[in-house]
Amino acid sequence: MLTPTALVLRDGEEHVIPAREIVPGDLVIVASGDSVPADLTLVSATELHVDESVVTGESVAVSKRVGADTDAGRLLMGTGVTAGRGEGVVSAIGAATSFGSIAEMTQSVGQKQTHLQRKLGHLARQLGIAALLIAAAIVALGTYVGRPLFEMFMTGLSLAVAMVPEGLPAVVTITLALGASVMARKRALARRLQAIETLGAASVICTDKTGTLTENKMTATEVWTLDATYHVTGTGYDPAGHIERDGLRVRAVDDPVLALLLETGLTCTHARLRRSGGDWTMIGTPTEGALVTLAYKGWAPAPQDVTAERPFSSERKRMSVVAPVAGGHRLYMKGAPEAVLACATTLQTADGPIPLTESLRDQVSETHRMMAAHGLRVIALAWREADKDDLEEESLTYIGHVGLIDPPRPEVKDAVTQAKQAGIRVIMITGDSPVTAGAIAAQLGMGEPRCIQGSELDDLSDEALDRLLAEDVIFARTLPAHKMRIVATLQGQGQIVAMTGDGVNDAPALKRADIGVAMGIRGTDASKDAADLVLLDDNFATIVGAIAEGRRQFDNVRKFVRYLLSSNAGEVLAISVNLLLGGPLIFLATQILWMNLVTDGVTAVALGLEKGEKQQMERPPRRRDEPILGGHGFALILLFGTYTATASLWLFYSLMPLGVDLARTAAFTGMVVFEKMSVFAFRSLTQPCSRIGWFSNPFLMLALVVTLSLQVLAVYWPPLQTLLRTVPLDAGHWAVIAALALPLILVPEGVKFLATRRAVPGNVA
Repeated sequence: MLTPTALVLRDGEEHVIPAREIVPGDLVIVASGDSVPADLTLVSATELHVDESVVTGESVAVSKRVGADTDAGRLLMGTGVTAGRGEGVVSAIGAATSFGSIAEMTQSVGQKQTHLQRKLGHLARQLGIAALLIAAAIVALGTYVGRPLFEMFMTGLSLAVAMVPEGLPAVVTITLALGASVMARKRALARRLQAIETLGAASVICTDKTGTLTENKMTATEVWTLDATYHVTGTGYDPAGHIERDGLRVRAVDDPVLALLLETGLTCTHARLRRSGGDWTMIGTPTEGALVTLAYKGWAPAPQDVTAERPFSSERKRMSVVAPVAGGHRLYMKGAPEAVLACATTLQTADGPIPLTESLRDQVSETHRMMAAHGLRVIALAWREADKDDLEEESLTYIGHVGLIDPPRPEVKDAVTQAKQAGIRVIMITGDSPVTAGAIAAQLGMGEPRCIQGSELDDLSDEALDRLLAEDVIFARTLPAHKMRIVATLQGQGQIVAMTGDGVNDAPALKRADIGVAMGIRGTDASKDAADLVLLDDNFATIVGAIAEGRRQFDNVRKFVRYLLSSNAGEVLAISVNLLLGGPLIFLATQILWMNLVTDGVTAVALGLEKGEKQQMERPPRRRDEPILGGHGFALILLFGTYTATASLWLFYSLMPLGVDLARTAAFTGMVVFEKMSVFAFRSLTQPCSRIGWFSNPFLMLALVVTLSLQVLAVYWPPLQTLLRTVPLDAGHWAVIAALALPLILVPEGVKFLATRRAVPGNVA
């Protein structure tokens, strides 16, 4: 029952056949509500309008007619008929259609690695090579100084284990999974775990307009009559807003001209508003729905049933109806301003109709041109007294016109500002008109960027496009190939690109971008399948929230990588120096494995749950080639590793006269405690714990309690004593270990505190 079908004319008879059986040359009949089953060339059309947003990105249904230019005379596979009826000859099927070419373009983009995957892969190769080389060097050194080969082989093997942070894959996976869970609650669904982290690295967001930056609900924002200009509050189809004149609220009962205009918009329509629970839904076309909502905001009375109608046509560009009123009937008209003005001979004022002179016609035309220049879609309204079936469109009284627009979402402007503060460019790429794109960009605080149409892109060389993208620019009337080319050019500049989209036409660019973001409500299955992240609320502000979460994730990955490697560096240095000194083994193989597999991993996972820092959205995006560690990271690892190794060696040799087992137990316990205490230095790489809160990460506190308790068991519980070859420590030993661990907290805390004081303007410290 769900197999798509098509109505075709074969041998002079109509047949309903499965859409997959259509062949080139078939004559297909489509009507309102149908999905176009193949690319068609029109041979007949009656008031045919098609929603092509899925393929072209055009937000408004397109009028189709026979014998027009290539686009207006064709129907594209996958688009939907919104009104009228048509017949067309099949010109292409399957992969040969426009829809199919987009699918082929999408498939041409191979699998991609995320930014984090590339960086972790590079780090893994570095650590693997370093671990093997150091382990081999230790085995050679120990054998050279006379140690047994098997003992040195086991030590070298343990050292290789110590070098590699075994918990890293688990910690990364858990951190990303928890981050994905957080974002799902914030209406962003990650289809790949690394998606949100990659979004955190984004330096450019290429975003669609309709439904992402805007509400995808036409809204009346301005009303013009000869007597006054009115401003309308509220957006969408919820009539909670109001109409203002000179800053004061007005209703239909307060203003006879406004009342007549609202009455016309409410009567000359097929749209209706319905309220279900607390939500309002609109049934009908967006333009008519906006006029009905406007009438509700002005408290216009309910209209009478229409007795006659002359429907809208693309040739006339207007619609007329007749409805009863007290004492007779009226003809109401709405349509394009120039079409309605051509039928009018008078102009409505508060004192009644006045002759529509040439100067008044020019004034009316100028006002609707100014509205259109601001990106508004202008609808004019007129009326006259009429008989019950009188539909002659002549001698009307022009009342005024209404400016409509798909308004920006209220939260998007702040989100765009936050993105700019975070050093992220926002580039609008839409299938809508340049005027509308420019108007929305201005309302969102994107300035007055240069608007380039898709047809202009075709004439630009790659070098010219590269230079163009360095400017403040937006794109309108774009096709899938244009979007893909823009993304590829930005990536060639070293940018990490996020791309949003909802239609099949967006799928190739979504797959090509470093992070593809699809719309969950309006998005097609093709766009969602090509994307890495799906916005469940279709809201641009959710993207900015996901960027903050992505930056938090990368910061935490960087923190626990540095923490794990600094811990491992201390163990490696202690073992290496001890071998050079010629003493007994400072750590046994089982003890090394205990430190790395049991205690470090738990703490690192908790470190991955650190909250985002306040300054994370105030710094620019990291460079595409920026490593996880870098020079500063290696220096930090070396400093911490040197101190923990030195402190452990001092414990070991100072207690050697009391027995090797006691000295080794103290050094082993000391290293575990040092590693646990050093985690406070890595909770933030810039802010002291006194500023972020010592107990702001309860998971870390729990991890410290658990791991230190395990170490106490390792020292005093007989089964673990046997496994790890430890002996009990007395209170004095614990006091020395605690004293040696204290600088690992106090010194980093003091350094970061002084650094943050210097960063505050006005402080000289």
